[in-house]
Amino acid sequence: MAQAPRPVYLRLRDQIAAAIMDGSYPEGAMLPSVRAFAAAEGTNPLTVAKAYQHFQEAGLVQVQRGVGMLVVPGAAEMLRRSERAAFLRGEWPDIAARIRRLGIDPVQLLSGGETV
Repeated sequence: MAQAPRPVYLRLRDQIAAAIMDGSYPEGAMLPSVRAFAAAEGTNPLTVAKAYQHFQEAGLVQVQRGVGMLVVPGAAEMLRRSERAAFLRGEWPDIAARIRRLGIDPVQLLSGGETV
């Protein structure tokens, strides 16, 4: 079953969230300006602004007038918790069902071993 493509602002949001969790944008770091990020991604600044708005509403970034958006302390851990919950609720059930259907041994899967 094919999934509908995700809206661009959600893909950008996921990209920024991954960068925060990976430490590319650590606590206290400034996110790129909306215009700079839009230019780098080849997208509309309004689309980037919509993605950034999600982080503001979730309390993951703080806007400082004249400075920009700063990643708040604890943002990476907050993102990990919410992303983990979303994965376990939304994606994992389908993945687990497929693993069972294909007869993949979870122990071998987790150890990185080839199951053929």
